[in-house]
Amino acid sequence: MSVVIVIPARFASTRYPGKPLVELRGAEGQTRSLIRRSWEAARAVKGVSRVIVATDDSRIADHAADFGAEVAMTSPDCRNGTERCAEVLAGLPKTPEMIVNLQGDAPLTPAWFVEDLIAGLRARPGAEVATPVLNCSGAMRADLLADRAAGRVGGTTAVFGTDNRALYFSKEVIPFVPHEVPLSAPSPVFHHVGVYAYRPDALTAYASWPEGRLERLEGLEQLRFLEHGRPVLCIEVQAQGREFWELNNPEDVPRIESMMRRMGMA
Repeated sequence: MSVVIVIPARFASTRYPGKPLVELRGAEGQTRSLIRRSWEAARAVKGVSRVIVATDDSRIADHAADFGAEVAMTSPDCRNGTERCAEVLAGLPKTPEMIVNLQGDAPLTPAWFVEDLIAGLRARPGAEVATPVLNCSGAMRADLLADRAAGRVGGTTAVFGTDNRALYFSKEVIPFVPHEVPLSAPSPVFHHVGVYAYRPDALTAYASWPEGRLERLEGLEQLRFLEHGRPVLCIEVQAQGREFWELNNPEDVPRIESMMRRMGMA
């Protein structure tokens, strides 16, 4: 049963143009680009048959090829990473069991996040799409709230029901919590980890639908599934002592580099 990881990467990011090529300095002083670190994170996942960088930009394509990545050139008309993954799927000679979308702005994604995601979708044969969620400590929730207070659009949060089906995703910090949360304690907030696993039929269907109203307002591609009545399964993953943050804004670079130093990531 084959699993293909696709890493969508575009140069023309609204919040951070050229983001995939930004250099991140690790604990040993070595710098490697964001897209390379994301590719290395994907390559560490067990049970994956291929890892493909999908882009419409020759600068990213050339850089990725230089460090040994398989590259697929995709249309500049793709509106998001999921559409880019659907285009890659359409070009594969053999349909895989599932496609995993590991977004190129999450170099701190541990391999077990993706492995647990794949296992979670396999365990629910009726599920079409799954995504990981990570319980926020009070400190992580405070960081998310600080981003919003500063006018920055940072991490995404998720709320889901007792069946683990997503109710909503937002760039606001949801749910509202009417009391203080100690920094070292778990909070009721779940950070959405920017990884998706799709059954091929669901991914193909997604590309045929128009952009949804909520998807457009929030800038969150996964909402298109919810707006078309297709459930998204949330798989809770465990940090196991690892820190996690996504690179959304230039201000995130020193934060991620500091996390890499604390975790000893080269």
